[in-house]
This record gives sequence, structure tokens and C-alpha cells, in this order.
Amino acid sequence: MTDLAPHLSAWLLEYLPRDRRASRHTIGSYAHCFQLLVGFAAQRLKVRPSGLQIEQLDAELILDFLDDLETVRANTPRTRNARLTAIKSFFRYLEYRAPTCLDVAMQVQAIPSKRIEQPLVDYLTRIELQALLDAPDRRSVLGLRDRAMLHLAYACGLRVSELTGLRLEDIGHPDLDTIHVFGKGRRERVLPLWKETQAVLRGWLNVRPDVEERTVFLNARGTAMTRHGFANRLAVHIKTASQPVPSLANKRVTPHVLRHTCAVHTLEATGDVRRVALWLGHASVTSTEIYLRIDPTEKLDILDARSAPTIKKGSFTGATDRVLATLAAANAV
Repeated sequence: MTDLAPHLSAWLLEYLPRDRRASRHTIGSYAHCFQLLVGFAAQRLKVRPSGLQIEQLDAELILDFLDDLETVRANTPRTRNARLTAIKSFFRYLEYRAPTCLDVAMQVQAIPSKRIEQPLVDYLTRIELQALLDAPDRRSVLGLRDRAMLHLAYACGLRVSELTGLRLEDIGHPDLDTIHVFGKGRRERVLPLWKETQAVLRGWLNVRPDVEERTVFLNARGTAMTRHGFANRLAVHIKTASQPVPSLANKRVTPHVLRHTCAVHTLEATGDVRRVALWLGHASVTSTEIYLRIDPTEKLDILDARSAPTIKKGSFTGATDRVLATLAAANAV
């Protein structure tokens, strides 16, 4: 039997950050997954978490854990698949470092991901977006900060981690005309800013507290804004913006919806999905094709490129069906 604890610690604290150069968000997500798994396994096997053995985490227990995520914790299939990805990553690591666990590793690797639906992405109309951008109180420091965050998140199509991780040195000074973004997969991109976005960003930087923290956006305590902090501020402003634009109240607006909104509006303006992929920092255009499904202008172009088939008017002349023949005879009487 092989102790789980030392291998799990080495994977999270050494292999992922040092050898794989995984981001802190990835490591945090994987750590949370195993926090749930270890708790589930310890309760199921009635042992202390520190006493768990790798061989005890077989495919049957992993499948029960994944089912528990959906039934008890009400996780979506997408979240279930993300947890399974983390588990498979750990067992791939074990294949070369714990040969005695090769059999259980192969069993876990064979667990399939659950097929998920591909719904249309949510986004805001231009009227809804404008109401949201106008919601923060520009007479207060926090309002200027929130206004700058919202404008920057939409204008650049930033992920929430990219927005909260933006540092002062990533902004093009002195004109504030560009930002340097470190994106998912360690991909970098430089994005120009509209003059309007420059103006609201400058408004925040003029009142930003002079603290040692180098991230652009700070919370009320003067430390870096977190993902959850931005999500909470967004929810507050959505509530405010719902008063002049009631349709916002019926939408679930998350920080990522602002990124979707940027993508949809960019596609409408350019008609080029490759430009959208470049702007969002996608590694492949395949990731960007989801926006084609919700852009009606693309579908209208498809209709215009073809001619509709002609429809010939139907006729019952010469019909031999017995029911039609009976009806024809009755009509002649």
C-alpha cells in the first residue's frame, strides 16, 4: 500500500508550480478538488485523511465521488468534468513516481467525462451594457474604481483573473493607451484602449490609494481586488442598472458575461471570428466559434449566399388513393 499524503503534497507544492508552471488559479482549483475527494474518501472508508492509501482511491470510489458532487453538492456536469480532470492529472503524475499504483492509475484514466450540453452564451445588449457602465457612482472613490473595472473588463474582454491580476506596470504610461495582459496558458497580449476607457481608468488612478500593493484595482482595505470581490460589486451594479433597464433583472450576469459581451459586439462589428480570437487571447479559433452560433448576421450571410428552392403548388389530379377517389366521387354528385 502507498501513502497518499506525501505524493499529494509533492504534486501540489512542487510538481505543478515548479515543473508544470501551473497558475495559482489552477493549483487552487486542484487543491479544492482533492480537499473534497479526501474528505469523501475518509468518510466512506472510515479512516483519517492522513491514513488514506492511493490504492483505496480506485475507479469505483472516484465514480461515487463524482456522483456525490452532482447529487449532494448540486454541481453541474461541467464542474464534475473539471474535478475529474484534476484527479486524472494527479494519477498521470503517479504513473512515473509510484509504479505500484499503475493499475489503479489506469482504471482512473479510463473514467470518461460526462457529455454536456452546449447552451448559447449569455451576453448583454448595448442598452443593457450602457446601463451597467453608468451604474457606479462617479462621485465616490469606490464608484470610480468600479466604473474603471467594468469599462476595462468589457472593452478588453478580460477574464476576471486577468482583470484582478492587472498591475500598474502593465499599463502603458503616460497616455494609458494600452494594457499588457497575461492570459490563460501564460499567453500574453497587448491591447489598445478607447479614449473613453482611458478616461475612466485615469479617473481611478488619480484617486487610487498610495499603497505598496501594485495591482491596479484595490478593495476597501487597500489590498488586491479578488475574483469574488469583483463579482459582488458587479451584482450590486446589476441591481442598480435593472431599474432603468428591467431586462437585466432576468439575466444571470457573471464577470465572464462581460467577456462574452465584448466578443459578440466585436464579431458584429468585424464579422471576423479570427479577430475575436486574437482580441480575447484564445489559443485556437475553435474556442471562439461558440459566438458564431448566436450572431444572426452570420446566418443571414449564409441565406444570402444561396437561393431558396422553388416550391411547386400541389395537385390531387390523378390520385389513386381510395379515400381521395371517394371524396372526388362525392364532390361530383
